[in-house]
Amino acid sequence: MPKAKPAPNLPDIRDLAEQVRFTPDTGRIWVRDQRGVLLTASVYGALRRELIDRLGPAVARELLSRIGYAEGGRDADTARRLRPNVSYFDAFAVGPQVHALAGFGWSEVVHLHADPESGAFAGEFLVHDSLEATTHLDAYGTSPEPVCWMQSGYASGFASAFAGRPILMREVECRGMGDEACRLIGKPLDDWLTQAPDTRYYQPEASVNRFADLDAEDDNGVVGISAGFGAAMHLLRKAADSRATLLFVGETGVGKEVFARLGHRMSRRHDGPFIAVNCAALPETLIETELFGVVKGAYTGASKSRAGRFERADGGTLFLDEVTSLSLAAQGKLLRVLQEREIERVGDNQTRRVDVRVMAACNEDLRQAVDAGRFREDLYFRLTTFPVPIPPLRERR
Repeated sequence: MPKAKPAPNLPDIRDLAEQVRFTPDTGRIWVRDQRGVLLTASVYGALRRELIDRLGPAVARELLSRIGYAEGGRDADTARRLRPNVSYFDAFAVGPQVHALAGFGWSEVVHLHADPESGAFAGEFLVHDSLEATTHLDAYGTSPEPVCWMQSGYASGFASAFAGRPILMREVECRGMGDEACRLIGKPLDDWLTQAPDTRYYQPEASVNRFADLDAEDDNGVVGISAGFGAAMHLLRKAADSRATLLFVGETGVGKEVFARLGHRMSRRHDGPFIAVNCAALPETLIETELFGVVKGAYTGASKSRAGRFERADGGTLFLDEVTSLSLAAQGKLLRVLQEREIERVGDNQTRRVDVRVMAACNEDLRQAVDAGRFREDLYFRLTTFPVPIPPLRERR
């Protein structure tokens, strides 16, 4: 196969490149409205190798695939905002172009056919000079199977959010296997006749719900003796048995989900389900389906009715982690459920009552998010009925 060149029909990339800003005086890199970090290929390769060696290839593949899937979904939402009045192809090109800007390799669109109204999707893409393949070859040599897990996850997440239905981008050729380039074939998940482990990695349900159901035999799992820790436990005990919405506020890694589980265990709902959702992994186009459910035939690919997270949590607790990552539109839909205590599945005209206690968590000041226009003020007042500050681990001694 002759060496491919960058596809000349891709749109100008400058609108995307302008979204990356360096502010060395503050030690920050900004990618759109998110803080970024610059890593060399050797550092990325070392992190990837540690995951594989310590957790095993299967678990490492699952983690990297889902991380890529979530990031792809977020970039699909960005594509619509940055290129609102362009063709489907030019808007979709944001995915391959952002992938190239991030240094993971440059992409060539072999063909792309999509019909937004019917949900049809078929695409073939080549990724040249893949960073994942290079780091895998350096560490382990040639592999008998594809190794660009994050890349495939990213492509699947981007295409799924963009098309509004689950799309699986399967790597059928890989430079890590000795091929000249990495070839990705994309089509709706249900159209793949050959099922393989990668099909479960890209299911929105698997990517969004990263927590297992509550195990009643677990211990509290919280440790600390400081005054701040004692105050947090006091507030939790005080509010655990009420219907009040709890908001856990603290840095990443302080155990907000552990506190939420403990609050559920202390409540009258302890025999009910505990369902946790990672809001940061919810692509904009799949929010309603994943939170509220869908009825059969609601859209192309909806082959069966499925309950959403609110219905699954009926009689128990729903924990919304990283709630500030929800879009303003998603915040409005969440507010309505909190007010009315009823949901409507996508494609249904029947409302369903739900008895759910909501707990939420964030790692930033919600009031500042409201002032910045990133969070609805009416939802802010709904969620801050009973805030519980969680001190960082370094302050719990």
